Amino acid sequence: MNSPLEQFSVISLYSLQIGYIDVSITNSAIYCLLTVGCIGIIWSTLFLDGGLVIPSRYQVVSEMLYEFVSGLVLEQLGSHEARKYVGIVFTTWLFILAANLIGLIPFSFATTAQLVVAFGLSFSLFIGVTLIGVFKHGLSFLSFFLPGGAPIGLAPLLVVIELISYIFRPISLGVRLFANITAGHSLLAIIANFAWAMATNGLYVILSIIPIVVIVAIYGLELAVAFLQAYVFAVLLCIYLKDAIELH
Repeated sequence: MNSPLEQFSVISLYSLQIGYIDVSITNSAIYCLLTVGCIGIIWSTLFLDGGLVIPSRYQVVSEMLYEFVSGLVLEQLGSHEARKYVGIVFTTWLFILAANLIGLIPFSFATTAQLVVAFGLSFSLFIGVTLIGVFKHGLSFLSFFLPGGAPIGLAPLLVVIELISYIFRPISLGVRLFANITAGHSLLAIIANFAWAMATNGLYVILSIIPIVVIVAIYGLELAVAFLQAYVFAVLLCIYLKDAIELH
C-alpha cells in the first residue's frame, strides 16, 4: 500500500448506467449491504419465534443492547412519545456500530469512513427529524429559530444565526463520524506499514516489535471509538428529536 488513504478507495465492481444515473455496484455498497445482512441474520436468528424461554448469553447481550439504547432515548427525550422513536434510534445505532466493527476486520472496508455514507445517514435522519417537527407543530415550528425573550430588533440577525446553526447540524454529525473513523484507520495503516518496513529489514527486525505493540494498543482504542461514535451519533439524534418535538 503506497498511501494509507488507499484503503478508502471506492472500487466499481460492476458498472451500470441507467440514463444519467450511475448505479454501479461498488465495494462500499457491498459492505453496506453486508452490514445490513449481518444485522438481519444475527437478530432474526437470536429472536426466532420470539426468542428462547431460557435466553442464551447472546440473546441476553442483544437484549441488554436494546435496553441500553431504549434507556438512552427515554432519558434524552423524557416524554410520553419517546417510545415511538426507540426503533429508529436503535436501528441507526446498531448499523453504525456494526459498520464500524466490520471495518476493523483486516482487509475489509470501512463504510462509515466514506463521506457519502456518513452524510447519507446524517442528512436523511435530519430531514426526517425536521418533518416530525413540521408535522407536529405546523408553522409554529418556525419559532424554533427565534429564541424566546429575544429583542425584536435582533430578531432578523438571530433567525439567520439559528438557521445556519440548524443547517450545519447534519454536516457536523456526518463529518464527526467520517473524520474519527478515517483518522483511526489511517493511523493503523501508517504504523502497520512502518512495522512491515522494519520487519523486512534485517537490522530492525527486533525493533519492529515496538510498532506492533503500538498497533495492538491503537486497535483496542479503535474498538472503543467504534462504540463511542455510534453512541455519540445516537445521543445527538435524540437531542435533535427532542428539539423538534418540544421546540427547545
